[in-house]
Amino acid sequence: MADVIDYKIFGDDMQIVEVELDPGEGVRAEAGAMMYMDPAIDMQTSTGGGAFKGFILQRLTGDGMAFVHAGGALIEKRLMPGEVLKLDTGCIVGFSRGVDYDIEFVGGFKNALFGGEGLFMATLEGPGTAYLQSLPFSRLANRIVAAARFGASKGESRGIGGDLLGGLLGGDR
Repeated sequence: MADVIDYKIFGDDMQIVEVELDPGEGVRAEAGAMMYMDPAIDMQTSTGGGAFKGFILQRLTGDGMAFVHAGGALIEKRLMPGEVLKLDTGCIVGFSRGVDYDIEFVGGFKNALFGGEGLFMATLEGPGTAYLQSLPFSRLANRIVAAARFGASKGESRGIGGDLLGGLLGGDR
């Protein structure tokens, strides 16, 4: 049985988790996830994990607590045996054991140029549970860049509250 970890979640949409460690306790996080730490904490880094067809998956196993960050709305999909879901690879947050995962090349000039979803699609096949995010970080970054370009092309400079946030919150243009 895992030890009880003290933590607080701050924020509503772009949350952070603050973890309080007792002497001898540890936490594992992905690269780039740490925001701040007490000087008494000893940080150790290591390599690990693996790659499937060029895409990296992380497996969570064991007894303990995991914090998973997702962008936008989080959607839970319960897949029946043999039920297939095709989706943007960036929208996958996680899935349970038993869900079959595959990546397929969409290809085609028109798909690459006009599709907006990239050249690869993920296929999840049940049974099991899949967790999806509506706004992957890559899509958010693209919206920020597009909104910044839109404001610059109009010759306007309203600051972060003007066209930039309007482009982010107003959806695709």
